[in-house]
Amino acid sequence: MITASQLRPGTAIRHQGQTYKVTAVEYHPGQGKMGGVAHARLQNLDTGTFWEHSFRSELKFEEVPLQKRPMEFLYGDADQCCFMDPESYEQTEIPRAVVGERAVFLEAGTKIGVEFVESRPVSVLFPDVLEVEIADTAPPMHMQADSAFKPAKLSNGVEVMVPQFVKNGDWIRLDLEARKYMDRARTKGT
Repeated sequence: MITASQLRPGTAIRHQGQTYKVTAVEYHPGQGKMGGVAHARLQNLDTGTFWEHSFRSELKFEEVPLQKRPMEFLYGDADQCCFMDPESYEQTEIPRAVVGERAVFLEAGTKIGVEFVESRPVSVLFPDVLEVEIADTAPPMHMQADSAFKPAKLSNGVEVMVPQFVKNGDWIRLDLEARKYMDRARTKGT
């Protein structure tokens, strides 16, 4: 059992018969006779919905063990993404809704972390920065200022804005959360 004041992002808990993962939490200590309060943003691991709530600091929750295992992405279709445990070769299908919008960045052979609760996959842990290849972009326009950006299509079909000097075949580092160009990749594809 853990108290609301001990909640941390990434912790899995059970509250009122539902299993949640803490995505964000702020703790506000009380003054005098006023007890502290934990403001938490929770993701329901059964439905995928988010819930924000304030809990008294002394409220107790059942902590649910969260396992992180390295997996290898094999393939995906419209509904499922298939991953393989590289040690046991056991394959696990994860609904595309659980993987989220970032599923378009998965390529066969990609090694990525998957979180499990009670032997059930609940989330896929993508890196913050990803190296991707530019498949198609217009040639640089020399009349433009250096700070001007142009559209580019990645090898997975996603469009991003890149600086004028980026050309077809270049590898770039992409901020995955914002889907924004960061800089050129130092090594191609590794």
